Amino acid sequence: MEDGTIVLIGASTENPSFELIAPLLSRARVLVFKSLDAEAVEKLLDRAEAIEGKKLPLDAEARASLARMADGDGRAALTLAEEVWRAARPGESFDAAALQAVVQRRAPIYDKKQDGHYNLISALHKSVRGSDADAALYYLCRMLDAGEDPLYLARRVVRMAVEDIGLADPQALVIANAAKDAYDFLGSPEGELAIAEAVLYVATAPKSNAAYVAFGAAMRTAKDAGSLLPPKHILNAPTKLMKSEGYGSGYEYDHDAEEAFSGQDYFPEALGRRQFYDPPERGFEREIKKRLEYWAKLRRERSET
Repeated sequence: MEDGTIVLIGASTENPSFELIAPLLSRARVLVFKSLDAEAVEKLLDRAEAIEGKKLPLDAEARASLARMADGDGRAALTLAEEVWRAARPGESFDAAALQAVVQRRAPIYDKKQDGHYNLISALHKSVRGSDADAALYYLCRMLDAGEDPLYLARRVVRMAVEDIGLADPQALVIANAAKDAYDFLGSPEGELAIAEAVLYVATAPKSNAAYVAFGAAMRTAKDAGSLLPPKHILNAPTKLMKSEGYGSGYEYDHDAEEAFSGQDYFPEALGRRQFYDPPERGFEREIKKRLEYWAKLRRERSET
């Protein structure tokens, strides 16, 4: 391919980024065919009418509806036009409602394992993250209409609850899990309403990724710092040897301390105190932030005495 000995020409409905190896893809020029817009579909219909020598028996609204049914596929538009001509009696004209009865809507373009799947689930997740409940509901219905597994969608809603809402609204995870259980219990189509309600809940909930960020930071520290021993005062001492080594010595039982807070340090001495979790001033985390700031103040005061 590099010196022109071989000229490779291919066509595929798959995404070449997934299906071609990188060395081959880097030596090829990729041309992307896009769906036809309404104007292009209309030109196809005009050309078909000119070749057949007759107009489609559709009013303006029905003609626009037929173009939408084609979903950007010219071949589908011509197939639908043929069905309309076959079904029409002499002098008969169809409105949009009659057209629906004559032809079945073309199945939406959707591949559960490739672009259609990933594009729509990305759109659903980002609409939820962006607190756009209407857009989120639209993409949910797009995927359900295309035949996506509702339990897959329910699992993704659970992920949204833990990743993008977290403790800003602890009920989000409860609602998302309840929707999954409701679908398991009711099945389709009633159970799909429970998933829709969960999508609306997470889309309208206050957003926070503080827990997500904190978990990632703590995980990196746990991997980088190695096997550090916790401070001895919080270690159990079931044997005399362990007691002689200072295990458990100096531990303060928080429930016996003033305000049930001893202010002791629980990080390994070699690591020092770290802060991973920084809740924002949103939703329920507003109260958590106040609590953490108050405890930090008490910890400073009691470490000075």
